[in-house]
Amino acid sequence: MKTSEVISELMRRFPNEPEYHQAVEEVLTSIEDVYNKHPEFERVNLIERLCIPDRIFTFRVSWVDDSGKVRNNMAYRVQHNNAIGPYKGGIRFHSSVNLSILKFLAFEQTFKNSLTTLAMGGAKGGSDFSPRGKSNMEVMRFCQAYIAELWRHIGADTDVPAGDIGVGAREVGYMYGYYKKMAREFTGTFTGKGLTFGGSLIRPEATGYGNCYFLLNMLATKGIDIKGKRVAISGSGNVATYTAKKLLQLGAKVVSMSDSDGSLIAPDGFTQEQFDHIFELKTYMRGRLYEVVDTYPDLKYYERKRPWKLVQCDIAMPSATQNEIDGSDADALLANGCFAVSEGANMPSTKEAVHKFLAAKILYAPGKAANAGGVATSGLEMAQNSQKLSWSAEEVDKKLSDIMANIHAQCVRYGNEGDGYVNYVKGANIAGFMKVAEAMMAQGVL
Repeated sequence: MKTSEVISELMRRFPNEPEYHQAVEEVLTSIEDVYNKHPEFERVNLIERLCIPDRIFTFRVSWVDDSGKVRNNMAYRVQHNNAIGPYKGGIRFHSSVNLSILKFLAFEQTFKNSLTTLAMGGAKGGSDFSPRGKSNMEVMRFCQAYIAELWRHIGADTDVPAGDIGVGAREVGYMYGYYKKMAREFTGTFTGKGLTFGGSLIRPEATGYGNCYFLLNMLATKGIDIKGKRVAISGSGNVATYTAKKLLQLGAKVVSMSDSDGSLIAPDGFTQEQFDHIFELKTYMRGRLYEVVDTYPDLKYYERKRPWKLVQCDIAMPSATQNEIDGSDADALLANGCFAVSEGANMPSTKEAVHKFLAAKILYAPGKAANAGGVATSGLEMAQNSQKLSWSAEEVDKKLSDIMANIHAQCVRYGNEGDGYVNYVKGANIAGFMKVAEAMMAQGVL
């Protein structure tokens, strides 16, 4: 297998899908040498089968807004690979959603889920519908219309969706309620559900907390204490807010957060009071970060800017969206003394930025490893649903911490370059790939 040839063929067959091509190239570059040590993989063309999704559902969603006007959105579900378990992956509602983004996310999800050691395949879905500015009734009508088409293709042992950007507890509740009505069953078909109908404690916190746990494992390899370290975070959604919450508990200084309008900077770190205000604003009031400076004028707000060039940090934790750190951002981070990057979002660093981080030999954790805590806890929610049990917050948090430590150990095993440097990108890709590849080989050509 030659990565360049595989990518060229995928680009020919699936043009105009840059995010998908980027994700595939990043994985294949890491695993090429290992793959070529297994001629049995090449004999059954395993790499092409692994890169191309099992199936994709594409459909129109028509819904009625509060003024009585009929609106139309495009919607998708990409079922990428179920060699190690039922398809599993979130649903994203955002105006930027297209097939390329969802194919990249489903591809990444396959390896991320493999790293958790839980029985979950990879999938992703979503729509170019944006909940922002919509009423609760409009969001409900859209969610129900989306599930009216999708419900036939999901199930507790078939495909288990969850939340993602634009899809929180409200949206999951609306979708699960309509799925339950259509399928006439009460099963663990969705994760991220409310605690009153099968959800798991710690699930909202899991991606952010898990990223912090992975970061702690990375820092421990260098004997570095998190206390007092300056951490720049992007985003202010579920992942970013719970990352910041855990960091403050650990004694770190959170110096930035952001949303699609701009970045909020705290040169000396957010106080607990300031963070609590941000958490309340973003979690319950669906407000915008620029509103925070009305209450705390000592904070600085920069419209339409990302935080990476605005503040000095020791650690960067991008937690917003894909390709939010480009090459110039990476240069700025490195020049300002950043020695660790741990990704809370999926593929938030461009190819150029990743190259710069690895060349500088800083601690760099790719999203498929560092942000796997969310889907890992979704897997724990599935287990609780299957057993009709509910575990305590302490039990779930301990399992989450153990899973992240195990993922870190896998990355070190496959990513140790012999000179003391751990290439976490290589380690995560090889570890995730080998489990999926071996399962595919055992099950024949499907």
